[in-house]
Amino acid sequence: MAKVVVIGAGGYSGAELVSILLAHPQAEIVGLFGSAKREQGGKAAAFSDSWPRFRGRLDLPVRATSIDEVAALKPDAVFLATPHEASLDLAPELLHRGLNVFDLSGGFRLKDASLYPKFYGFEHTHPQVLAAAVYGLPELNRDAIKNAAMIAVPGCYPTSAILPLAPLARSGAIAPGRRPIVDSISGVSGAGRSPSQAMLFAEVSVRAYNVLKHRHNPEIDAYAGTSVVFTPHIGPYDRGIVSTIHVELALGWTHARVSDTLAAAYSDESFVRLCPPGVWPAVNDVRSTNFCDIGWATDETTSHLVISSAIDNLTKGAAGQAVQCMNIRLGLPETMALLPGGAQ
Repeated sequence: MAKVVVIGAGGYSGAELVSILLAHPQAEIVGLFGSAKREQGGKAAAFSDSWPRFRGRLDLPVRATSIDEVAALKPDAVFLATPHEASLDLAPELLHRGLNVFDLSGGFRLKDASLYPKFYGFEHTHPQVLAAAVYGLPELNRDAIKNAAMIAVPGCYPTSAILPLAPLARSGAIAPGRRPIVDSISGVSGAGRSPSQAMLFAEVSVRAYNVLKHRHNPEIDAYAGTSVVFTPHIGPYDRGIVSTIHVELALGWTHARVSDTLAAAYSDESFVRLCPPGVWPAVNDVRSTNFCDIGWATDETTSHLVISSAIDNLTKGAAGQAVQCMNIRLGLPETMALLPGGAQ
């Protein structure tokens, strides 16, 4: 059994991790940690106090994070479902103790440290760890993940954009000098669990935000193989992302060639599903799964491709992808605990 620790267990991604790991036949949760404020009067609240649906299934205390306490548990995997700045401090210390780290924050996704002040608001103080971190998108980096101690789990929006775009960019399908346009809409869980007026039931609406300055734009640019124009939107539902992408195709590219390229990239992938012609991805079809569904159509008279994807932002966009990476790193079946209906 792989011993697993989750740091940041109080958030949506942390709870999703716990849910998946409890169903994992080769993983045991040995410790849960959070911020110091979770221990009041020296007593840590149970995880199930914050998440009552786990009552009787996981009543472990959520301790204030201590590197010494985490290391003493001798975990095979440590998940960081923490804010970016917290991961920046925690990951190097955990790596120094010889632990495998799976970071769900953006603290180690961008190789260019100079981008962090602009897009994340802090200076990156651990360039060596940043250089060693492997971007944890299995469909692109499976071999590197197998040997990595530091895995930067991709963001949810980037996952939904990179998976459709990367095979096309690699194959030269995108017209030179033309940036694909990525319009994405996410459920409110993507904003985290901290209360805010904009996320109240009576306030939330469909709207764009962080236009032309979202921190996921450089992440998409770095790993999709092409720079893009990315616009995120919030939607009045709890979880899931749909991304609709407009691509100007290079000379000689047809619908059949696009289809063949996507099939060659993903026909053997367990978690990427290519939709039949005329079928478009939907949030409900991927809810609480680790799937990315992709559909597309081509106007050959104008060489314009519309390609759409759907993922669950908390699963393939966060916790599910992190567990997929753990399975690869620890030599377990990649799909274990991640396919509907069983622990395959």
